[in-house]
Amino acid sequence: MIEPGLLMVIGLAYLLGSVPFGLLLTKWAGMGDIRDIGSGNIGATNVLRTGSRQLALATLLLDGGKGALAVWLVSVVSGDQLLAGWAGLAAMLGHCLPVWLRFSGGKGVATGLAALAAISWPAGLVMALVWLLVAALFRISSAAALAGWLAAPLWLFWQGPDGLILPVTLMALLSWLRHHQNIRRLLAGTESRMGRRKKD
Repeated sequence: MIEPGLLMVIGLAYLLGSVPFGLLLTKWAGMGDIRDIGSGNIGATNVLRTGSRQLALATLLLDGGKGALAVWLVSVVSGDQLLAGWAGLAAMLGHCLPVWLRFSGGKGVATGLAALAAISWPAGLVMALVWLLVAALFRISSAAALAGWLAAPLWLFWQGPDGLILPVTLMALLSWLRHHQNIRRLLAGTESRMGRRKKD
């Protein structure tokens, strides 16, 4: 049976992660609904398509910040790293499937990466380095994200702690599922490259 405290932590982390900063920032800036632009995603990559690097950067930092904050709050209150891992997953789930937007949100890369780094900084560093390497080699953002999320749980399988393997693996699986359209385009060789104004 799941403890009430765990359910409360997961619920609060989910609500924190579900704040759609990309949508809110673009509306406040008078740019309309970000879901009507480009890929329709609420994340920083799609916000960049508005032409505002400042808004895209703000979205990236805030989306990452809410993931890290959820993990940090749980770590401070409970001191339980495993519980913090589940909080990170819940925050990422909130970003990807926000109740306020009929469960249609972003892909969770920034939120998930920041949460992962807050849970286990070595795993977060591994994911970030793999992302940068793949992005530099292939200039495809989705491929970099997928590779990074593959590397993170593999690192934990190798180095531990073992208790974080399951929540981080579920975070990786969630990101891969949210990238299903990108995966199809990668297999077809039609995925857009970074710096080009195409849907990703």
